[in-house]
Amino acid sequence: MIKIKKLGQFFKKIFWKMGEKPLSTFFILLVSAVIFGGLIFYQYSFLAEKKEPQVIERPIQFKEELYQKILTEWEERQKKFDQVEQKEYRDLFQVTPEKLTE
Repeated sequence: MIKIKKLGQFFKKIFWKMGEKPLSTFFILLVSAVIFGGLIFYQYSFLAEKKEPQVIERPIQFKEELYQKILTEWEERQKKFDQVEQKEYRDLFQVTPEKLTE
């Protein structure tokens, strides 16, 4: 509990010092953000270009049985969709004359 209070006081002092000198704080934060952004850009741009791509040892095989099962499932779903009756729903936003007289 004592360490948490000391830690809170430490951060409070730091933030007060940063608030007393906003211009220098701004430049320090700006430079650190530029450095951090540059490191991330370097890692994901330049290092990614130098890295060799992974070679897949076995080629991807087309599974004909699975493809046929999927096609039959799609055909069944399409048949069910076509068999559904086209039900007309009333317009919920249109007021009927019976409601006006009530």
